[in-house]
Amino acid sequence: MRGGGLLVAGTTSDAGKSVVTAGICRWLVRQGVKVAPFKGQNMSLNSFVTREGAEIGRAQAMQAQAARVEPTALMNPVLLKPGSDRSSQVVLMGKPVGELSARGYHGGRQKELFEPVLACLEELRGTYDAVICEGAGSPAEINLRRTDIVNMGIARAARLPVVVVGDIDRGGVFAQFFGTTALLAPEDQELVAGYLVNKFRGDVSLLEPGLDMLLGLTGRRTFGVLPYAHGLGIDEEDGLRVSLRGAVRESVVAPPVGADVLRVAVCAVPLMSNFTDVDALAAEPGVVVRFVDRPEELADADLVVVPGTRGTVKALAWLRERGLAGELGRRAAEGRPVLGICGGFQALGEHIEDEVESKAGAVTGLGLLPVRVRFAPEKTLARPVGEALGERVEGYEIHHGVADVRGGEPFLDGCRVGAVWGTHWHGSLESDGFRRAFLREVAAAAGRRFVPAPDTSFGALREEQLDRLGDLIEEHADTDALLRLIEQGAPAGLPFVPPGAP
Repeated sequence: MRGGGLLVAGTTSDAGKSVVTAGICRWLVRQGVKVAPFKGQNMSLNSFVTREGAEIGRAQAMQAQAARVEPTALMNPVLLKPGSDRSSQVVLMGKPVGELSARGYHGGRQKELFEPVLACLEELRGTYDAVICEGAGSPAEINLRRTDIVNMGIARAARLPVVVVGDIDRGGVFAQFFGTTALLAPEDQELVAGYLVNKFRGDVSLLEPGLDMLLGLTGRRTFGVLPYAHGLGIDEEDGLRVSLRGAVRESVVAPPVGADVLRVAVCAVPLMSNFTDVDALAAEPGVVVRFVDRPEELADADLVVVPGTRGTVKALAWLRERGLAGELGRRAAEGRPVLGICGGFQALGEHIEDEVESKAGAVTGLGLLPVRVRFAPEKTLARPVGEALGERVEGYEIHHGVADVRGGEPFLDGCRVGAVWGTHWHGSLESDGFRRAFLREVAAAAGRRFVPAPDTSFGALREEQLDRLGDLIEEHADTDALLRLIEQGAPAGLPFVPPGAP
């Protein structure tokens, strides 16, 4: 099968492309197929650092784990990290190459990246039995088709068959499938093999007449109906599109008898990045994680997390405008736990000098940690290993800010003062021993009788979730038909002509 491939497109953003791609990867690797994920261009504030020091989307790192391979920059050659509604940092092959407006990117730079993106895909196809590609947004963004390097542009250049995923939980999935196909150019329509329904609730037999009608209207079959899967703790791709108001991540396992529940409040700062850092906390029995944006929501929190952000100065202003800054200061004075990660760590410091990210110059921080931060043009991308609270810790760093720590107790690369901690290390809480030691400290400071479970393994829980995705594909999709698509390449189908078209 060497070099087989498939593009998983979606009718909309958040249709389920990332998890379906991961599920197909996990299903294939369980069949003995050597498989890799690929996304030519990703827009996300949730990113990861590979072992060679390249920054890629966390979704592709998760998909690589599903495929049981080491993630590399080849799997996500272009990453866009929004800094505002109209501009993004462009990361090429894992390294930042500049900041561009949306018009500047789509107006010229994107076309220049097409050949490097295609070369990465072909290198993967020469190495693996199969490459499962993920599209972005919708393939029917007709205003962007001319410069497309992630959907039908890459599918046509690489002759990849395309399966379109639709989220039926949102409603209107038949119109989405029909409309998406109808809007494509005839040459792109030829590559669309069919559809995959995602997040279905209820009796599939009630849906089947509609699937038959869709086949009659489009000439394309549906490859499966995936049921709605509750409790999937798989990495989100983009924090900007998620409405976090009241969002809760809660362990599905009850705490030990007689132990307290531990409440964690995460400040939903603007341009929040790598909010997946708190997933490891939510995996602990008896821990409830809630995203908040009002000071009164911190009142009953045993731990407040100020997470990473692509805009530290903007996040600082937001914390002050919302009244959260004052509440954080009161918590620190009372010895109540606060944790700052990356941009959140920088915001907790005394002073920020930023001529790179916001170009705001000198800005006063919250003053909860004795740290001064200077933003450097070069981005720090690293996979550090260290020790804290007597436990081994692994993490990864993605930041322009360079911290000058001037006091407090050492804590990873940052420091601790009383019950306030700060570090640039993302992913540190995934280290099981360290997470339990940290939660014991938090519980003691909060006066809670919380007891971390001694055998909770975040890595094992993540593997279980990825296996669940593989099970969804294996049990609810036509895997024989999918395998034929992957092996044989693009279908030789006829263009789809909507009824009544000339």
